[in-house]
Amino acid sequence: MGTREDLGTADVPPIRFAQARGARLAYQDYGSGPPTIVAVPPLAQNIEVAWEWPATRAMLERFGSFGRWIQFDKRGTGASDRRSRVPGIDERVDDMRAVMDAAEVDRAYIYGASEGGPMALLFAVTYPERVEGIILHGSGARTVERFTPEELKVVLERQRVAASLWGTPDSLVVPRFAPSLVDDAEFRAWHERYERTAADQDSLFELLEVSLTTDVSEVLGEIAVPTLVLHASRDQAVPVACGREAAAGITGAVLVEYDSGDHFGYAGNQSWLDDLERFVTGTVAPQAPAAGSRPGVAVTTLGRFGVTVAGDDVPASAWGSRRARQLCKRLVAARGWPVPRDQLYDLLWPDETDTAKLSARLSVQLSTVRRVLRGGVTATRESVALDLEEVTTDVEQLFSSDDPTSVASIYGGPFLPDDNDESWVPELRSAAHTHAVEAIRAGAEDARTGGRPSDSIDLLRRLLTLDRYDDLAHVALVDTLRLTGDIGAARQAHEARVDAMADLDIEVPPFGES
Repeated sequence: MGTREDLGTADVPPIRFAQARGARLAYQDYGSGPPTIVAVPPLAQNIEVAWEWPATRAMLERFGSFGRWIQFDKRGTGASDRRSRVPGIDERVDDMRAVMDAAEVDRAYIYGASEGGPMALLFAVTYPERVEGIILHGSGARTVERFTPEELKVVLERQRVAASLWGTPDSLVVPRFAPSLVDDAEFRAWHERYERTAADQDSLFELLEVSLTTDVSEVLGEIAVPTLVLHASRDQAVPVACGREAAAGITGAVLVEYDSGDHFGYAGNQSWLDDLERFVTGTVAPQAPAAGSRPGVAVTTLGRFGVTVAGDDVPASAWGSRRARQLCKRLVAARGWPVPRDQLYDLLWPDETDTAKLSARLSVQLSTVRRVLRGGVTATRESVALDLEEVTTDVEQLFSSDDPTSVASIYGGPFLPDDNDESWVPELRSAAHTHAVEAIRAGAEDARTGGRPSDSIDLLRRLLTLDRYDDLAHVALVDTLRLTGDIGAARQAHEARVDAMADLDIEVPPFGES
């Protein structure tokens, strides 16, 4: 029943079920209020799979940061019972009441996105005592133009074609609903799969048919609760005229048009999130840096594996699985070069052969890596690469530095010391170690000949922390200490050399003779 859980960094709210007439409705209940917001579903979604993509996850987490958020899949779609026929809008109103009852919500703000807007309005006039306020987003009393019967027949045929492409690489959804993401191959591949988890093509066509004939404009004058209308000014899916009409028909409604061509709220300009939070809470809490002002993201692989964002360590729990961590490590090891997807399949699922399933699984792991790195990954249908313009790695810093002191500071130890079984680790581990040793040794010699013996001593001691059996470093350290006149320190350095070489059965001449 109506229990809920606060959302942690790596958690996805559990799916619960509300019993409606003839079907179970899947819903999620997370965050904490006041306020409480019940989200009316758009055309077709899957509330569980939506958390996989970083941008949708970020939007959903933002919702839960300022209120108790309840969202559900309409019958026939998503995680709700899929054998049920697609309901009409009147039946949907009762389905929404069933979800609120199951979640033990007496009164809430109703958020209607896209095709969910007319349902939100109809619910508000049917059960006004249960509505605190209304938010329409990319919606209105209708979501399409008004058609004559002849025009409607033509439009329905176009929608039948669109439904036949649903869930395929030729789907028309992303170009129309999220044009800013149309060139993102990884997003398009993920959304193709997401469509298939949201509805089949027959159900989709029925949903489109219902939406084309739904118009609740007659109830606008009966809305007597605070109303916010949010609409992208260049929305290609639902004309902004629909939002303007709804705002004009509801007494006291506030219309916010924001500059965007994306219908999906998580794509493009997301300034509307502040307007939504302010509407339901009266204020806007400070947020993490926006995408345009990325926090510094750094990956450490020398001596240990770790990620910091804006100077703060990312906890192990944020990865969710070992596979996501291994994927990130592999991309770092490639040093910005693209890694073929087939190689990643073999790395993460060595015993699996179904490429279709592996592609979907890789998308899930990539979404985690992108979330942890705040982006930082470029992907095509063939390969994946780390974006070194967005992510700093100690490996790249090591190879790009000519300063021996910096190299000594950067090189914290072997590359990925805990990943000895990975075939792609030894080559880079050896190259990084060799580069560090050679740079530090050359710097020590330059410092000694350049009249900076103390700098030379520091670098030689750093060499010996990396390899206590480096006899060249031992000899150079003893000689440099003797040149400075610090005979006591020179004797201690000689004794350290004797102890180290004894492990190798190598005899060292007495102090003063070597």
